[in-house]
Order: sequence, then structure tokens, then C-alpha cells
Amino acid sequence: MTRTVIVAAAIVAGEPPRVLAAQRSYPADLAGLWELPGGKVHDGESDLDALVRECREELGVEVRPMRRLGEDVTIGAQSVLRVWWAELVEGEPVALEHSELRWLSQHQVDDIPWLPSDAPVVAALHDSWPDNSSDRAG
Repeated sequence: MTRTVIVAAAIVAGEPPRVLAAQRSYPADLAGLWELPGGKVHDGESDLDALVRECREELGVEVRPMRRLGEDVTIGAQSVLRVWWAELVEGEPVALEHSELRWLSQHQVDDIPWLPSDAPVVAALHDSWPDNSSDRAG
């Protein structure tokens, strides 16, 4: 059985750094919950290429992946979530596939209801909040 890889971006911008959260509009059982933007990696596509593509499709922005955020998170029996810190390099995010977008400071991360599968990611956000954007993905 091949596991589906889902990538997500903790897009960081501003000083002090803030992270972009996106509110799900579907499916009905997840609508209203929050996540980091991203999506499935297509066949033949690298994780980082998928991350950049998904941010372009979902938000209309260009990002530059930096370092990994936390470990792989198993979602159900068939999927794994991989998250990267990403720098916003062009554009202003627009909620093209979400109900709402919100920039969160480190102190606001726990103020919204995250997807249950994102709990390890939220913990990793707290543990590795950026103080600069000097770490780049290779």
C-alpha cells in the first residue's frame, strides 16, 4: 500500500514573525477548523515542488521552502503529513479554497480550533518559532 504524502506550509512573514493559518470550508465535518495550507503530492513531484504549487493554487502566492517543521504526522491508515517553514516571497495570500485566512503571532496559535491531525504540528510550531529566515531548504 502506497501512502499519500500531504505537504503543508507554515508560511512566515513580518517582524515579529507571524504564521498564516487557513480555515477549512469543506468537507462538512472539517469545515470551520484551521490548518496550514497545502495538499497532496502528485506522482513524480517532489515534496518541495508540491509545497510551492499548492501555495500558488490555494493562496495565489509564491513561497520559498525553508526547513522542516516537526516530524512526519500519520493521518489515518494511508496518509502522511510533512510540514515546512516557508517564506512568503511574492504576493498577498487570498483565500481561494478556504473560508478565511489569518496571520497568527506565536501567542495566538492556540486561539483557533486546529484540525485534530494538526496537533503535533501546532506543538512543533511552538517549539521552533522562527526568529529569522536564514534557514533554507536544499
